[in-house]
Amino acid sequence: MIEIGRLPNSRAAQALIDYLKGLNIQCELVPAEQGVVLMVHEQSHFERAHQEYLSFIQNPFDEKYLAASWDNGDTHTKLDYGSPSLQLVTQFITGAGPLTLVVFFSCVIIYAAMNLGFANTIFDNLSFFTATPSATLNEFWRIFTPSLLHFSAMHIIFNLLWWWYLGGKIENRIGFAPLFILLLVGGTLPNVLQYFMAGPQFGGLSGVVYAVVGYTWVMGVKRPESGIGLPPAYIGFMLLWLVLGFTDMFGLSIANGAHLGGLLVGVLQGFIDSKTRKI
Repeated sequence: MIEIGRLPNSRAAQALIDYLKGLNIQCELVPAEQGVVLMVHEQSHFERAHQEYLSFIQNPFDEKYLAASWDNGDTHTKLDYGSPSLQLVTQFITGAGPLTLVVFFSCVIIYAAMNLGFANTIFDNLSFFTATPSATLNEFWRIFTPSLLHFSAMHIIFNLLWWWYLGGKIENRIGFAPLFILLLVGGTLPNVLQYFMAGPQFGGLSGVVYAVVGYTWVMGVKRPESGIGLPPAYIGFMLLWLVLGFTDMFGLSIANGAHLGGLLVGVLQGFIDSKTRKI
């Protein structure tokens, strides 16, 4: 047998195996120290199988793999996937990098503390400048820390799901540095824009989320080999939500300035990295 690639998740790898089976390519999963190894039986199938492997790691959530699992899946597998809860935790950890997870849990801890009676204290210390920006040079962290504040369960769930999904892809496939830049710039400049548009009463990671959305969008188009492309429907949804936020049709307090600023930051960095970054 010949190795065509490795994947960290057994269940995801099985989806590719089922897809290859539909192409009449026999492939097996062999447990490794970390994840699994994909092996084809025939040398003549190697090139096609390897190309499909590369396509899979660029877009593992493509509907064709789900369809293949329904059509060709085999419930009798030699691999031990472990308990569903353990598998979920493993997928959560392997789907993100250290920076992604640190920001994720920082937001969770801050949100929990706000709901345990410390909301006023946290907001007083982490919110944007309540006076003028020039008066708070000694509290420079306030330019960024509003990005870590969330005010409802829906607010934090929406932001952290996008952050984990897209931030994790960027960090795992391109590296720590581009995600750190997106976090730092997307978590500060959009906050300044939001302040001048609507004042200091705002918070949330959505500026950063729109930065990673914009970055993923551009890199997926300009550098598809990076493997972080986003389906057009997802991009369309985020752009539609951005536009609807300016209409105030939902009656919600939406940080439109942060959303718009974050998107512009991500798009700009995406164009820069697509030209200069080696992948």
